Amino acid sequence: MARAAWVAACLLATGCTRGGVLDPHGPITAAEKTILLNSVGIMLAIVIPVIVATLGVAWWYRASNSAARYAPDWSYSGKIEIVVWSIPAMVILLLGGIAWIGSHDLDPPRPIRADAKTLTIEVVSLDWKWLFLYPEQGVASVNHMVVPAGTPISLKLTSATVMNNFFVPQLGSQIYTMPGMTTRLNLLADHPGQFRGLSAQFSGDGFSAMRFTVDAVPQQEFEAWASAARGKNHPLNAESYLELARPSQRVAPTVYDGIDPGLFDAIVGMKLSASTTPRSDNDTAFMAAIDPLCRGK
Repeated sequence: MARAAWVAACLLATGCTRGGVLDPHGPITAAEKTILLNSVGIMLAIVIPVIVATLGVAWWYRASNSAARYAPDWSYSGKIEIVVWSIPAMVILLLGGIAWIGSHDLDPPRPIRADAKTLTIEVVSLDWKWLFLYPEQGVASVNHMVVPAGTPISLKLTSATVMNNFFVPQLGSQIYTMPGMTTRLNLLADHPGQFRGLSAQFSGDGFSAMRFTVDAVPQQEFEAWASAARGKNHPLNAESYLELARPSQRVAPTVYDGIDPGLFDAIVGMKLSASTTPRSDNDTAFMAAIDPLCRGK
């Protein structure tokens, strides 16, 4: 029974790694996994001997062991002092070196070197959904990010509401999104696949369901997807954005075409309100300025 329970626990622990940082599908997460395992290995190299030594000392100096030498006046050992100070110092240096090198090599804004041209995607966190803008393709999607496999992805992120956190565990680092400013993140999917993305920052009532899907597809399929999206006749203009920005939960993936080039900058500049309150005069004026359909109204 005990052996069966141990095997079951191991299987459950193994299953927990699927879809997470221990199951990398990109160079960023693969490097993060290496850092994690190296750090754990260094710490275990200290923890395991300490546990063994503690048990050994307790066993050797048990009351029934007459061979153990009793030294009540002992107070200092230079050799022990060297061990207890030098080893922790070495551990700190090793862990600090790993963290310092990793934080520079895996800096989120740092571009990923690859033969393919970098694809830029603008990301907006809303209540409680994710908006992805493809300025080069002229399309947008909600809760669904499609990327070409093997192509570096440069993300420009902001928030139209409260601070949030963008995270695709199998592809790369997490990064905060904040209103009134942009952050940058670079990702790359090594091969085609489907990955889950999520919000890693509590942001209110719909936080737990604020998830999205990332599909990494061959370049030809990505171009076909973008071409099909451009034929949807479902434009993302100021008016449709303000409707989308209203708080909602579990929003089905949606595709837009004909996005306005100034939409992301307007969101960053907080010229469009994502609240549930009636539109202000500033919102109406901005809609008239950037949306040809609204001019003259």
